[in-house]
Amino acid sequence: MSAPHHEPRDTAENDGGSRRTPEFLGRLPLPERNFVADALRTETTGGVLLLLAAVLSLILANSGLSGAYEDVRNFTFGPHALHLDLTVAEWAKDGLLTVFFFVAGIELKRELVSGELREPRAAALPVVSALAGMVVPALVYVVCVAAGGGVMDGWAIPMATDIAFALGVLAVLGTGLPSALRAFLLTLAVVDDLGAILVIALFFSAGISLLPLAGAAAGLVLFWLLHRAGVRGWYIYVPLALTVWALMHASGVHATVAGVAMGLLLRCSRTEEEARTDAPSPAEHIEHLVRPLSAGLAVPLFALFAAGVPISGGALGDVFTQPETLGVVLGLLAGKTVGVFGGAWLTARFTKAELNKDLAWPDVFAVAALSGIGFTVSLLIAELAFEGDAMLTEESKAAVLAGSVLAAVLAGVVLKLRAKRYRTLCENEERDEDGDGVPDIYELGDPEYHLRMAAIHEAKAREHRRLAEVATGGGSTDDDGPARSD
Repeated sequence: MSAPHHEPRDTAENDGGSRRTPEFLGRLPLPERNFVADALRTETTGGVLLLLAAVLSLILANSGLSGAYEDVRNFTFGPHALHLDLTVAEWAKDGLLTVFFFVAGIELKRELVSGELREPRAAALPVVSALAGMVVPALVYVVCVAAGGGVMDGWAIPMATDIAFALGVLAVLGTGLPSALRAFLLTLAVVDDLGAILVIALFFSAGISLLPLAGAAAGLVLFWLLHRAGVRGWYIYVPLALTVWALMHASGVHATVAGVAMGLLLRCSRTEEEARTDAPSPAEHIEHLVRPLSAGLAVPLFALFAAGVPISGGALGDVFTQPETLGVVLGLLAGKTVGVFGGAWLTARFTKAELNKDLAWPDVFAVAALSGIGFTVSLLIAELAFEGDAMLTEESKAAVLAGSVLAAVLAGVVLKLRAKRYRTLCENEERDEDGDGVPDIYELGDPEYHLRMAAIHEAKAREHRRLAEVATGGGSTDDDGPARSD
């Protein structure tokens, strides 16, 4: 998910303003707030669909339909000559998730060009929090496996955050987050996506074939040249994208890397003409078109065929006793929470950043717990890490589900305790009493806003004075109020 650009605001201290302290989780600029709101509407809907797909997959895998479900999941189709005779589950993993990573690539490019990752000073706190939220879970896994004598291959499984799943949990809980907290969660997810991309490309690509890889690279160069030349038309780019994807798949590099690469090649900055006509950049336009496909179709279908693992009392018990699965559960539940929260607190302390006065550190803890919901990418890495070991793959997937559910419960408890405060903050962010389409909180420094509000209140005062005179004189109003009798 794309996170917005909101630099920490500077606050003058009591020494005449010579020293300035950055504010952590300050109010977003209005355009970025609107961007976040629009993006989250799609992702929240996709998150609910993702939850439903995960539940359906578990029902199918643990009912009388399990045989039919496995037959569909393992059904193979595709051209054998192109090494694309894949199962339905593999098409979902290597094909549909490429759409998800294409959107992730666009989001990352936007962050690097115009978002929070553009300015090192603004990026320091969320980036350090996200990095700590990846390193600590991996260390938790390594410690659990080293202590229990397990397999180290799954160290990257608990590193990821699933923003769509987290937003789906928020929708189910009926809990809204203030825009600053939503932006922080989105930034964590963007950096996590970057980490996942690097992990998949560096550690889960084996048997590299140079000729198809060179062909994929040439296709990416052609993609970039056409895009920079202003060539338009889906009939050009879709076949080219499919060709690049197929070559990347044949090269041995995970096919989703092709999606990320193409997303990064899109232009995020607007030309003078686009700025003058208020037109979106090509990346923004394509993201607007593809995001619903990613959130509403690609990711839920992947979950439908990836999350269906047999669940029984014994299997759940094994999740908390085997070193690999226990490492995944604790990595998601404790590692992500401690890593993100600890990274934020330590960075704020060393940079002397002050937390937004409207928020408290338990709010940061709640977001840190939400980041432990690592569903989509964690399931993908589980399949890649234990490829060839079907039993351990299924067990690690069950551990991802268990860890994500426990993280959601922990976050839900904290969020419910702060729900009243969040409602107040969200209402303040949405209030528009002068009806000009801009929330009042963004107009407090505008004299015209105060003049409009003065006129509104003066009109209300005149009306109340008139009603008071009518009530005192025993008359009646045109309203359907109670009649007064002598």
